[in-house]
Amino acid sequence: MYYFCSMNTEKNISQMRKGVLELCILAIIARSEEVYASDILDQLKEAKLIVVEGTLYPLLTRLKNEGLLSYRWEESRSGPPRKYYQITPMGDVLLKELVNGWQELVGAVDSLIKKQ
Repeated sequence: MYYFCSMNTEKNISQMRKGVLELCILAIIARSEEVYASDILDQLKEAKLIVVEGTLYPLLTRLKNEGLLSYRWEESRSGPPRKYYQITPMGDVLLKELVNGWQELVGAVDSLIKKQ
């Protein structure tokens, strides 16, 4: 007998996405010299890792407070100043460790899924 419960499925998938969000944000920032928060949001949405500003900004603040990111302010001709984020050396180290952990996890999960 097969039961389908889309509500739980969506919640589970959402939790999986949240679990890799830090890795994805660090990877996006590491690809550029610096990046503006709305560019991070755009790239996450493009990758179908839909995130709202209310999720992104607290995470960026936490990563900055942990020394993994830094930022600089730039005055804008139209509107408030913009905050541009850069990854720190400590952030680079964590990113490499997270990528290695992700690759191990994907390999382990793939090996279990393929055994079905």
